[in-house]
Amino acid sequence: MSPRHTRYDMIFLGGGCAALSLLVRLVQSGQFAGLRFLVVDPDRKTANDRTWCFWEKGSGYFEKVVYRQWEQLDFYSSDFSAPLSLDGYRYKMIRGVDFYAHCLDVLERSGQVEWVSATVTAVTRFADQVVLQVDTNPSTSLTWNLTAPLVFNSIYKPAVTSSGQVDLLQHFKGWVIETSGSEFHSQRATLMDFRVSQQEGTTFVYVMPFSERRALVEYTLFTKSLLTPAAYEQGLRAYIQEQLGIKEYQVTEEEFGVIPMTTQSFSFYKDGIFNLGTAGGQTKASSGYTFQFIQKQSDRIVRQLIQASSGGLQQLKGDPARFRFYDQVLLQVLAKGYWPGDKVFARLFERNMASRIFRFLDNETAWPEELAIISSLPTWPFLRGAAVTL
Repeated sequence: MSPRHTRYDMIFLGGGCAALSLLVRLVQSGQFAGLRFLVVDPDRKTANDRTWCFWEKGSGYFEKVVYRQWEQLDFYSSDFSAPLSLDGYRYKMIRGVDFYAHCLDVLERSGQVEWVSATVTAVTRFADQVVLQVDTNPSTSLTWNLTAPLVFNSIYKPAVTSSGQVDLLQHFKGWVIETSGSEFHSQRATLMDFRVSQQEGTTFVYVMPFSERRALVEYTLFTKSLLTPAAYEQGLRAYIQEQLGIKEYQVTEEEFGVIPMTTQSFSFYKDGIFNLGTAGGQTKASSGYTFQFIQKQSDRIVRQLIQASSGGLQQLKGDPARFRFYDQVLLQVLAKGYWPGDKVFARLFERNMASRIFRFLDNETAWPEELAIISSLPTWPFLRGAAVTL
């Protein structure tokens, strides 16, 4: 299947969270009526292929598709355990299936968006000319010659590792379990529980209760390589039995994911293409959180497009560069073993209010708050990490 037209106002390579978040805002703003958008992605987004969790104050842009939210969070480690002071934040979860259904409904009703199922293998820009090399199903290689003033890409491709670059993976296996009795507090979730083996590297579990008898339990690691499938399941079983004290349960859903945690430099604009989501550096390198950074980037793009011509989008500014430096230092500390990850996070939450850490991880703090957070960590491991980064 090929595009119905040769000219579009915007072309989106990839149709996941980043593209959909931006497209929905464009359509709902009412400022881009009559424009024609093309999305190229091999899959129509209908499956519950992932969940996004994030903290937020008040109601967010996609509040209507929030599946669950928690007013209380707990932190556990061998060094420090306590309920966290959220100061008005709530921890929220959005399921992929709900997000996709909402976005696709908005876009279909607009009549402005054309979706073509294909895998993009190469793209070339010459002014407004766009040459796409694609593979379609059944497997057929095609070349599409299109025209569009704006091209957005959200297809992430890991770069070749350069000298000094740190590449960790946040990888996780999650089970939604159901129990016969009441085992969970529906308004109380576990943000991080490090009371598990740290042999492989930084390892923790989080628990998101949906009801007193149903919860998502996620076994998560920050390491250089993945585990065997059996190792994730062993970690989940051990945690559910030893820490939650649950002997009998049913696994009703499973999920597995891998998120890059890298010091790789990402460009918002390169070779005539604007990069979104993970491809545009919107995955927080030190934590793996992505959803809220995508939302902030989408807001900035729409505001810039409304206020200025498309050419002004190249000058769109992101978060201050110092936050990327902080992320790089932490990744160096974790990757080189200067200080164990479980102790890093325990110290952070022991000596700082959770709300301050949330703002810091959202790149929203000012210098005094950042200095207080940095001062709460041991000096030498992070000086070594900074020295390697500089």
